[in-house]
Formats: sequence, C-alpha cells, structure tokens
Amino acid sequence: MYTIKDLYDLDHTLAKNYLAQFTYPWEALDGIKNLIVELGAQLSTDEYDEVSEHVWVHKTAKVFPSAYLGAPCIIGPNTEVRHCAFIRGSALVGADCVVGNSCELKNVILFDHVQTPHYNYVGDSILGYYSHMGAGSITSNVKSDKKLVVVHNREESIETGRKKFGAMLGDNVEVGCNSVLNPGTVIGRGSRVYPTSCVRGVVPENSIYKKDDTIVPIA
Repeated sequence: MYTIKDLYDLDHTLAKNYLAQFTYPWEALDGIKNLIVELGAQLSTDEYDEVSEHVWVHKTAKVFPSAYLGAPCIIGPNTEVRHCAFIRGSALVGADCVVGNSCELKNVILFDHVQTPHYNYVGDSILGYYSHMGAGSITSNVKSDKKLVVVHNREESIETGRKKFGAMLGDNVEVGCNSVLNPGTVIGRGSRVYPTSCVRGVVPENSIYKKDDTIVPIA
C-alpha cells in the first residue's frame, strides 16, 4: 500500500519515467534536482520560459511578483504561484496547481492539480494527483533526534536510510488544516486526514485518519 504503483497514477506528472524505475517513492527523493535540470533542457521554448538559469515557467502559469523561484524548478501549465511563496529549489510543480501565499517548497514533486494554498511547508515529499493540503498543514521532514527515518506500518517497519523524508501523499488525498505529517508519513489514495492531526506511519487508502491514531475506512 506504499509503493509508487499503489499511490500514484504516473500519467499526471512530467516525472513519470523517472518515478517508474523505483519501487518506493522515497527512493526518488535524491534525484529530483538532477531530474528537473534534465527535464527543463527538453522543454519546448514555445511553451516554457526559462526566467532564470534552471527555472522554467510555463507561459500560461501565473507567478505573482513577490514569489521566489529558486533553481532548479519547473512550474507547469495554468499553475498559480501566489504572493510570497518561497520555492527554495528542486521543485517540480505540475499543471493546474496552486502554491499559495507564504508556502514553502523544497525537494518535492507535485503532480498535476495539487493544491498547497495557504501557509504550507512541503519538503522532501511527493504529492499525488489532486491531493490537497489544508491551510497551515505541513510536512515535517527531519526527526527531532536526527536519526534516519523509518516507515512504520503497524507491525512492519521499513528502513529508508534517509535523514530527510517528509510525506508521500497518494492521489486524491485531503489533509485537514493545521495538521502535521511527521517524517516517514505515507497516506494512501483517496484518504482524508482530520484537521489538527499529528500523523505518523502509513494510512491505508480510502481511509479517514482521526486524532490519536484512529483510522477508519471511508464508508
């Protein structure tokens, strides 16, 4: 329930071929920077402007003047990057996305139609097609003890070998306002997280995550 095939429809990202070579999505995190540079060099100049070195913005995208676009990054068609958004770099943002006011992105892949609209931090994470993060929800990407991140799924644990690992959100995931997704969180397709939740581990697809680790299937 936490492989790339389980979580994502790869037809909705420029990273399709890149992601298809891995089993687990977190295995793709180390190569995002190089991937963006390689993809950017292949983009049509009829569709994309290279507004600064290794920063490509689709001609239909809207980037507000106060937004910061760090290299490398790609901003897809019809995407909005709103006031004071801070894209630190290594961000592949798909089509019809929203990167909202005062949001920060770092080392991420956002599939098409992803929304991070208000005061979100997303780092070392992959957000699937039509996933949405409510206002103030964040991915926490480093453990407080600085140990390597382990993905926990009930009795099973997977060593990732990574110090930095935010969250993997499957397609059509809804994260409630002011929630924290702790390092190594994986949320299956179609699942929802209640507002103000503190999430860790694996949430199965088509489930509702309530407070205190209560998980129930969507009726």
